[in-house]
Amino acid sequence: MVLVSGRLTAVPDVIALSKATLRNIRQNLFWTFVCNAALIPVAAGILWPSFGLLLSRFFAATAMALSSVLVRGNVLQLRRFAPATAN
Repeated sequence: MVLVSGRLTAVPDVIALSKATLRNIRQNLFWTFVCNAALIPVAAGILWPSFGLLLSRFFAATAMALSSVLVRGNVLQLRRFAPATAN
């Protein structure tokens, strides 16, 4: 990160923001992996022989779009980041 102002007191805030960003990235990767791990085999037809369950293309596309919206919403939470230190 680049400090635009000359204040070195902002360094702890930058470190806190970078930790929050990494935590957000990990959350997004986890939930994306869980959704894909659950829905891709169903969309591929793995449950068809046993249960006769097949994911329609419409539902698969909707689930993928919803996943993208949820990731975007999680990222937007960083806009409300407030550093713990008082300047």
